[in-house]
Amino acid sequence: MAIKALTWMVRVFEAPVYCYHEIVHNAAVVEIFERAGVVFVDDISTVPPGSVIMLSAHGSGPEVVSLATSSAAVMVDAVCPLVTKVHHEVKRAAANGFDILYVGHEGHDEALGAIAQAPGAVTLVDPDRGLAGFTPTDPGKVALLAQTTLGQFEWQGVLDDARKEYAGVHTSRKSDLCYATTNRQRAVEVLAKEATLVLVVGSENSSNTQALVRVARNAGVAAHRIDGPHDIQPEWLDGHEIIGVTAGASAPDQRVQSVVAHLRSDRQVEVVRITEEDEYFPLPPALRMLIHALQALVEGAYACARPGRPGPVDEDREWGATEALEILSSD
Repeated sequence: MAIKALTWMVRVFEAPVYCYHEIVHNAAVVEIFERAGVVFVDDISTVPPGSVIMLSAHGSGPEVVSLATSSAAVMVDAVCPLVTKVHHEVKRAAANGFDILYVGHEGHDEALGAIAQAPGAVTLVDPDRGLAGFTPTDPGKVALLAQTTLGQFEWQGVLDDARKEYAGVHTSRKSDLCYATTNRQRAVEVLAKEATLVLVVGSENSSNTQALVRVARNAGVAAHRIDGPHDIQPEWLDGHEIIGVTAGASAPDQRVQSVVAHLRSDRQVEVVRITEEDEYFPLPPALRMLIHALQALVEGAYACARPGRPGPVDEDREWGATEALEILSSD
């Protein structure tokens, strides 16, 4: 959704289009957008007033959203709906007087945005350190929430410790962990039963990509993160007849297929499928309204507007991030 939204932005508006933080944590995707005229910034105050701004999929703090809204000519927030869910949970728990343990990685864009929803009530818990050093105001009012891209094993370890330490610890009714990341982790566990080496396509700053590497290693197989086939070291392949390939949630399919093509010269390829993902997230409301308005303006100018006529937003389900990146790459 976020990749498609930013594709719309660079097709509709002249460069530069500004994006607060990387739209997704993948270097190849960021590079494609930079070539298309997107300027990625980590400080929203550096964006010139009157600019076109998009906020990344990882979610932003209220101050960032407010400043972007007030200073931009057009502002679209491409926050992932699953991240928005966690933001609502943070605000609701804080309003109800809970001390909130947020399990996430320090400095990650998603963690920064979530904690900013109620900074006085939230304590960041690194899954590697656990609950050490946390002392709640009221042990009976502790909430536990999570960065959506955590490894299931990371979350489960902290959850088990919190339940032992604080009776009745509050958690979300539906898991905070993103289905796209947990599905991939389950797939890696399946791969690890057959393969002796797993290659994970994705960028170094991608939390869910790094989680896949750890899942594979925890399953007892060798694993390496790669950005593409150029990162594969020949010695990694020695002695491995069956090699598993997977990818982080934001890795472009083009990169995954290039890795498969690199490896398949002397190997057969089998696709391992554990589930069907049919979730669909529509474009951000502000962008949908903008596209509808542009469609009406163009059709009205040519006196061909017809009530109920399908437009590009109505066909949004028909294309995905892969097609969006192919459009930009061909420009």
